Amino acid sequence: MKSIRTVLTATTALCAAGSVYAADLEVTHWWTSGGEAAAVAEFAREFEAQTDNTWVDGAIAGGGGTARPVMVSRIIGGDPMGAFQFNHGRQAEELIEAGLLRDMTHVAEAEGWKDIVNPPSLLDACTVDGKIYCAPVNIHSWQWLWLSNAAFEKTNQAVPTNWDEFVAAAPALREAGITPMALGGQPWQSSGAFNVLMATLAGPDVLQQIYGDGDAEMAAGDKMTRVFQAASNMREMVQGSNVQDWNQATNLVITDQAGGQIMGDWAQGEFAVAGEVAGTDYTCLPGLGVIEVISTGGDAFYFPETGDAETEAAQDALAATLLKPNTQVAFNLKKGSLPVRSDVDLETANDCMKKGLEILGSGAIMPDVNMLNTEDTNNQLNDLFVQFFQDPSISADDAQARFVDIVASKD
Repeated sequence: MKSIRTVLTATTALCAAGSVYAADLEVTHWWTSGGEAAAVAEFAREFEAQTDNTWVDGAIAGGGGTARPVMVSRIIGGDPMGAFQFNHGRQAEELIEAGLLRDMTHVAEAEGWKDIVNPPSLLDACTVDGKIYCAPVNIHSWQWLWLSNAAFEKTNQAVPTNWDEFVAAAPALREAGITPMALGGQPWQSSGAFNVLMATLAGPDVLQQIYGDGDAEMAAGDKMTRVFQAASNMREMVQGSNVQDWNQATNLVITDQAGGQIMGDWAQGEFAVAGEVAGTDYTCLPGLGVIEVISTGGDAFYFPETGDAETEAAQDALAATLLKPNTQVAFNLKKGSLPVRSDVDLETANDCMKKGLEILGSGAIMPDVNMLNTEDTNNQLNDLFVQFFQDPSISADDAQARFVDIVASKD
């Protein structure tokens, strides 16, 4: 019988042609919307086409806030899946520290990830004590405002070109029976939208200083007061947006029931599934039309320890497949995200995706919040902003004071 080391070595060398052993590999993720499902199907297709293994889909509905605890519980409880999706950043720290995730450095070195992953911070986010524990698969950015062109045509208004124009257009939209801004009930949507306001109205350096350095004085300052005032405007604009999931909120924009939505570039997948054309049916404003900057967050796959040689061989094969050029193009065109390698052909990308590529190429990038905050800090922010956007009795000043307390106590 071959040793595990022999199996791993052979798999790394042959993963493009097929794994040494065929295995059914359960892959868990939270990609369940129309655009997301179309994108993850490309991963499954490429994995099965390039190896002898089978992708067993373990989708968990409800987004990351619902899926992550389920995944962690299974791994800690001794029932690990073959691979799982988390966001880039600090979400897997405790699992790594507990020795429950595999070191995938051998695959990264064999595939030359350090030479192809761009920006390097994506691979850095997978690295702990010099060991690489995950395969980054895309670049997602939060800093986008998606607008329904028809909603503004109906109210005889020009499509806004920035955040202030969007706020000014809100009363006419409301009078016409159109919800000015869509926002779903999932907690991460509220904190995510606020973080976009911070990054674009106060500046990415302010976000870095507050979340990265824990600067409570900056959190209490005038620049953040302006952000909380903008959040107060947003609270008025989202009234009547009675949906839960993010893609339901995106659908309000697609169906012209809402004027716009702050949401990450994954919203493009929903517009694509609906047959919407960028620049004709909808408009995208990176950086809310204020500061053209994008965060370089996104998704990565981790691989739990199982102690099974066949599963480990399939894990290696999947990790290698995820970053192959064809896989990167097929997946990201459907997902709306940017590829983690810059040497692939994206001529068929839509106008919004090309805007993202231009910004990435210009170097106007910032770290994703998940790379700066622990899950505990993010959950505290989620709680704060869900309450703020749902309860008009909470003043902007009170919300800012609570925000300062969270920043002051963050780890």
